[in-house]
Amino acid sequence: MVPQNPTLEGIHDAATSSSLPNNPKSWFEGIDNPYFQAGFGLMGVTVILGGLRKFATFADVFLRRRLLVQVEINNKDRAYPWLLSWMAHQNQIQQSARRRSASLLSKSHRLSLETTVEQHQNGSSSVSFNLVAGTGMHWLKYRGAWMQVVRERDTRSMQMMSGSPWETVTITTLSQDRDIFPQLLAEARDLAMRGQEGKLVIQTPWGTEWRPFGLPKRKRPLHSVVLDNGIAASIENDLQSFLSRRIPYRRGYLLHGPPGSGKSSYIQALAGSLNYNLCLLNLSERGLGDDKLTYLLSTVPERSFVLIEDVDAAFNKRVQTSEDGYQSSVTFSGFLNALDGVASGEERIVFLTTNHVERLDPALIRPGRVDFTQYVGDATPTQAQTLFERFYGTEPVETIDVGQSLHDLVEEEIKNGKRISMAALQGLFIRNHDAQSALAACRQTFLEIKST
Repeated sequence: MVPQNPTLEGIHDAATSSSLPNNPKSWFEGIDNPYFQAGFGLMGVTVILGGLRKFATFADVFLRRRLLVQVEINNKDRAYPWLLSWMAHQNQIQQSARRRSASLLSKSHRLSLETTVEQHQNGSSSVSFNLVAGTGMHWLKYRGAWMQVVRERDTRSMQMMSGSPWETVTITTLSQDRDIFPQLLAEARDLAMRGQEGKLVIQTPWGTEWRPFGLPKRKRPLHSVVLDNGIAASIENDLQSFLSRRIPYRRGYLLHGPPGSGKSSYIQALAGSLNYNLCLLNLSERGLGDDKLTYLLSTVPERSFVLIEDVDAAFNKRVQTSEDGYQSSVTFSGFLNALDGVASGEERIVFLTTNHVERLDPALIRPGRVDFTQYVGDATPTQAQTLFERFYGTEPVETIDVGQSLHDLVEEEIKNGKRISMAALQGLFIRNHDAQSALAACRQTFLEIKST
């Protein structure tokens, strides 16, 4: 037998026992070490919290994608004020307890004040105050569906033209209720348009945008503007033919004639009869250049006429200079390119007016830029009688006789070389409330014209 070395065997056993303990008790004794427990506990808590955070983020994203739907509206969108007004209207409904189809929770403590000033035709004004949802989170119940409404305002980002801060309203609801959004927005639109029924909206450039100018005006009846026989019908037929074909072209109309003949009034009445708005464009406006003009004419709001009055004054010598020495930056070639250039808008209707058609450059009134030209002159005897009868009625025999007398009077004045404008006759009829006094006023006015 080979003798074993007790010294080496002892050393081997000691090393083995110290590095790989076979006794389970030694393991539990190590776990009971307070330093080990503290480190393991902190690491475990960190891992668990990190996992919970990731799970919460994943669950939030998953639920939003699968179960929720959002609509965001910024204050540059036209629907933004409609939505705020609609919310204010629903708040009033809740307070009056007359309807429950939609209501803002009365627990909302963040409100915003909106002041509306309405100017009446008699010079008086009325002021109303509305409390709408302010910045923050609100809850809304509409047609049985709960919605979260968040209004946010970023004061660090300001709109360049208006100077107002950037705002957004975000509406969140369940994905199954997404069909409610079109109904809600349509109801907000109808509520906003309700105050404009029978009104004509006039818009003017504000920077590079078209914005309403003043309050909507009451539409003028088309029959209140009396033109000579066949003129109104020819313009309306041409326009209706263009609109019915819905082709991607532009249409330009030029109405020329002496002042007070009813050119602008007829365009305004025609726009109202077709439920179109009117966009007024002044070519001599400060800050208006070729690029800006092209952009404005290419972004005309839908269902709108563009009206450019006294176009002869803008380009009499192809350069515009005002009394204070200001020279318009709109060039003649820039104006022509804006009317029918490559970047010009489609399905656009432009009306031009002038008192001196002979001053217009032939390049401006060629087809493609001006497609329909119509002369609107001074009052004819038939026009004067028609306007008179529309002011004072046609049924009484006396009114008809007075109207015929006015017809003969105007006819005689025209034969004598006198020019009578429709605006002058209209002013006389407005000041006199009965037919006889109106006829007497006309005779007196024509006599004064003779003496001068």
